[in-house]
Amino acid sequence: MLFAALLHAGWNAIVKRGGDTLLTTILVTGSAALLSALALPWLPLPAPASWPWLAASTLLQAGYYVLVARAYRAADMSLSYPLMRGCAPPLVALAGSLAFDEQLTAGAWLGIAVVSAGVVGMAGGVARRHLRLPLSIAVLIATYTLVDARGARLSGNAASYTLWLFLLSGLPLPLWALATRRAQLCRYLHDNWGRGLVGGAGTTASYGIALWAMTQGPVAVIAALRETSILFALLISAWVLKERVGRARLCAAALIVAGVVVLRLG
Repeated sequence: MLFAALLHAGWNAIVKRGGDTLLTTILVTGSAALLSALALPWLPLPAPASWPWLAASTLLQAGYYVLVARAYRAADMSLSYPLMRGCAPPLVALAGSLAFDEQLTAGAWLGIAVVSAGVVGMAGGVARRHLRLPLSIAVLIATYTLVDARGARLSGNAASYTLWLFLLSGLPLPLWALATRRAQLCRYLHDNWGRGLVGGAGTTASYGIALWAMTQGPVAVIAALRETSILFALLISAWVLKERVGRARLCAAALIVAGVVVLRLG
């Protein structure tokens, strides 16, 4: 899961660093769809009971990619990423306890409180207009996490479910770009195809590991552990993207990570 967290932060950094965040996202999703299509012939179909969940998640994931591109165009990764990822585990824990009848311990609830405190600290001093989009994405993340956890458990094969998800959710954006921005997309693809391929492999592997883990353990625990990617994202923001990461934001991010650890252990 720690490796999955690193991969997740990495592909988000690729999107942020791209000259056009939307076109970079399209290259990442298109590459993920292509890689999935190449691998699917070797895997069985997911069980029919998981197909409605797969269809719902396809729509949610497509919307998620568009909103992530918009968030990184509007604000630094060191702000957007911790907010949208840090808010998701408490939401998953709260909803998952009902959806999956997973009883949370006192330690888990403490973890939720610590994560929430870190999120509030991360948002301190930030204009409200920069908060709406990351927080909306957090709700979307929590929703598709619960949908996919159910779908993966019903599928009988988490790898097959994951690849079908990335094939289906990865097609709408590239097809839209081909219809509306063909020339621009082709030029961007020529210069950035490697970035898209690495990002596509990273997002597929990261989420595939997470979904497999959700078939083996409590959804809230796995979702929380995955958000250790916040720490990786901050390191990438500071060292690779050269964003200014102040002490207050570092402390708030550390609090979020501490809450995730408490939630994991709880």
